[in-house]
Amino acid sequence: MKILVTGASGQLGSTFKAMASVGQAKGLDFVFKSSSDLDITDFAAVREELLAANYAYCINCAAFTHVDQAESENELAYKVNVTGARNLAMNCNESNTVLIHISTDFVFDGFLNTPYLEDDIARPIGFYGDTKYKGERAIVGNLEEHFILRTSWLYSEFGHNFMKTMIRLGNEKEELSVVYDQVGTPTYALDLAKVVLHIINAHSIDYGVYNYSNEGVASWYDFAKAIFDSYKISVDLKPILSKEFPTPAERPKFSVLDKSKIKSTFDLDIPHWKDSLEVALKAYSKINI
Repeated sequence: MKILVTGASGQLGSTFKAMASVGQAKGLDFVFKSSSDLDITDFAAVREELLAANYAYCINCAAFTHVDQAESENELAYKVNVTGARNLAMNCNESNTVLIHISTDFVFDGFLNTPYLEDDIARPIGFYGDTKYKGERAIVGNLEEHFILRTSWLYSEFGHNFMKTMIRLGNEKEELSVVYDQVGTPTYALDLAKVVLHIINAHSIDYGVYNYSNEGVASWYDFAKAIFDSYKISVDLKPILSKEFPTPAERPKFSVLDKSKIKSTFDLDIPHWKDSLEVALKAYSKINI
């Protein structure tokens, strides 16, 4: 099967590349397109790419993910996350391509105290989450054959993410403060990528919206402490409230995702975030010797 991966230079796209390079995606013919290779906000370019090749699937890893910058760069965030998603959906519909789109826990406001289900009301509290939700709706309204995977706190050995930032800061500073009143689940990009490939290899037609993250619950403080402990970094880590670390964008205080639907539909065993963190740190060490 021929598969188009958009946003291929980001951490999830890079994860798919790494899997393909070591034979973890046998029988799948990937075509990787970074934003410079294929601008998903350009309808004509997307149409030309999808009609020129017989793609069975398009995995959309392209997104404007800078949560704080989205508050000031509204136009760009909207173009990538909404217009881009709509362009892909409309052209996947014309080319008979199944779209697998990556979304976010930030579509929720974080006011619940139980894990979010797929059909819970989406009520984003920031511009980033708002554009991601509108991108979802653009896909639903233009393409029946789609999978939307909402994930949370994505990290890996590639790209820019919390794990790599904490390792850098932990090696630079003696003391760090991290918020402890925002709770969710760290998700290793490799685990998410494996689920995407599982869906493809299953030739599933159970289209729709699914939650996916690793198992377990953590605050950002918990996540940071686990990184420092596992990576043997000695730093004085202090828990603080979100109000003590103001940011341009407000984050959900609780964005744990209920994964019952994806586990039952695809018969998945999902790793705990602490176990996956160990795998990620080992992979990071190998490429940062």
